[in-house]
Amino acid sequence: MPDIEKPDFYAFDAALSDDERQVRDTVARFVDDRALPVIADCFEKGRFPRELVTEMAGLGLFGPTFKDYGCAGLNNVAYGLIMQELERGDSGLRSFASVQSGLCMYPIHRWGSDEQKERWLPSMARAELIGCFGLTEPGGGSDPGNMKTTARRDGGDWVINGAKTWITNGTIADVALVWAMTEHGVRGFLVEKGTVGFSTREIEHKFSLRASITSELFLDDCRVSESNRLPTAEGLACPLGCLTQARYGIAWGAIGAAMACYQEALSFAKERVLFGEPIARKQVVQIRFAEMVRRITAAQFLVLQLGRLKDAGVMHHAQVSLAKWNNVRMALDVAREARDLLGAGGVSVEFCPIRHALNLESVITYEGTETIHQLIVGREICGEAAF
Repeated sequence: MPDIEKPDFYAFDAALSDDERQVRDTVARFVDDRALPVIADCFEKGRFPRELVTEMAGLGLFGPTFKDYGCAGLNNVAYGLIMQELERGDSGLRSFASVQSGLCMYPIHRWGSDEQKERWLPSMARAELIGCFGLTEPGGGSDPGNMKTTARRDGGDWVINGAKTWITNGTIADVALVWAMTEHGVRGFLVEKGTVGFSTREIEHKFSLRASITSELFLDDCRVSESNRLPTAEGLACPLGCLTQARYGIAWGAIGAAMACYQEALSFAKERVLFGEPIARKQVVQIRFAEMVRRITAAQFLVLQLGRLKDAGVMHHAQVSLAKWNNVRMALDVAREARDLLGAGGVSVEFCPIRHALNLESVITYEGTETIHQLIVGREICGEAAF
C-alpha cells in the first residue's frame, strides 16, 4: 500500500539503496531533533542557526560526494536526499549546505591547485572555514556574461574592483569565490576575509530566507595574489557549471519543503472538524491532497532519474534546469495549497507552510529564474537561443 504520510505513493523508498536510505534517515533525524525545534524562531527573528553547522559537518554533509580531503564519498542520489531533508527543515539550511558544497568546495576541487585544495577543502568539510560564491551583481543576475566586476594583473597580484549581491553566507564567510572579468575572460579568485579592499554588508528586511544570511560583497582595489586564482577555471562556463551543481541540490531540496507542508496540512485536515466532520472527508479537500501527492510523486522520480544520470556521468545541464523549474514550482504550489487548507492559522509561523512558501519565493528566483530555466530547456528543444 502507498505510504500516505511521507508521502511515498509509488514506493520511492524501494528504488533507493540501503546506503541511500540510511543517509536520508540520518539527516532526517538531525532535522527533526535539532533543526525543527529552533527554525521557526530563527525565521521569525531573522537569525541563521549557526550552532547547527558543526553538527552538520559531523554528519558529513559538506562536500559529501568527494572521496578525498576528509569527505564522505557518497553518490549523487544520497547527496540529493541530504538536500531534501535539510530543506524539509528550512530552505536556509539547504542553502547553506548548497553554497558550501556545490558553489565553493566543488570549484576548488575541480579547478583549484593542489595547494588550494589542501588548504581549503578539509577545513570546509569540517565547517572550520565557511565559503560564499560571488557571481550575481547589482546590475542583473540572469545575464552573468555582462559581468561588471573586473580583475587586472599587476605584477604577481590581481586587483579586483566590483560588487556582488544576494550572496548567501557573505558576512560570515572566511573566503569568497569571486568571479571577475579579465582581459582573457572570466576567472575565479579566492578572496579571503580581511583582505584590504574587501568588505561585506548583510542584506536585512527580508520576508524570505530569514533563517539564512544574505549579503553584499564590495571589492575596491582589492589585491589578491596569483596563488589565489583558480588556475584552471577559465571562462563563463566555470561559474555556470557551479550553478548546475547547486541547481541539482535545489531540485531535490524543494521536495523536502513540499513534503513538510503536505504532512502538516494533512494532519490538520484529519483533526479539523467543520460542519460536524473532519475536513479530510470533504471531496474538495481530498482532491487538493491528491493533487499534492501527484505533484510530489512526479518530482521524486524526476530527481531520482536525474541523480542516476549524474552518477553515470551523463547528466545534461538542461535536464537539471527542467528539474529545478518543475520541482520548485511544484513545491511553491503545494506550500500555498497547504497554507490555504490551514485557514487563518496558516499565516502563523507556528505552522510551516507560510515559512516554506516565503522561502520558495526566493528559491524559484535564485540559481536561475523559472523563465531562464524554461528558456534553457526551450533552447535544447528548438536549437535556438531566445534569451
